[in-house]
Amino acid sequence: MIVATTDRLTLRQFREGDGPALFAYLHKPRVSCFASMAVADEIAAEAEARIRAAAGDYVAVCRRDTGQLIGDLFMEREGDTVSIGWHFNPDHTGAGFAFEASRALIDNLFSSQGVRRIYAYVEDDNVGSQRLCERLGMRREGLFLEFASFIDDADGQPIFENTFQYAMLSKEWPSQGNSVATA
Repeated sequence: MIVATTDRLTLRQFREGDGPALFAYLHKPRVSCFASMAVADEIAAEAEARIRAAAGDYVAVCRRDTGQLIGDLFMEREGDTVSIGWHFNPDHTGAGFAFEASRALIDNLFSSQGVRRIYAYVEDDNVGSQRLCERLGMRREGLFLEFASFIDDADGQPIFENTFQYAMLSKEWPSQGNSVATA
């Protein structure tokens, strides 16, 4: 589990009581890859927060000034390689929070967790996440045509999405004076 602070954020484990804030961005996900994570109500969101607290592969991202949960980072480790992603409340996008939190996560994975390679999948219509990957210093490695389906059309047929893969090696990560403190 990654626990850290940045200038404006606290990265922590999910916990009891995170349901209402989680519901705010999971009740109607903006990006289709999160469609399966949609929660119907705050009770379901609270159950999801408990699952995430136990799982350890999700990191709650909270504003330091208010303590408010504004999004999450997630990761899946496969040996020395980690797949990462992020999901933020739309009310808190455009302020650099995803960049700040993701930079802290990447720095921790490379500097403290012994990770050699990090990658992220981003749908070809998710320009915001593509820009985030590039701003983090990740390179676009390829485009997978009709790679995955997260939703079905009106006839119940899967809608396949084109997906980019972005990646970075630990030797490419400049610990650029990131203002990250681990707890």
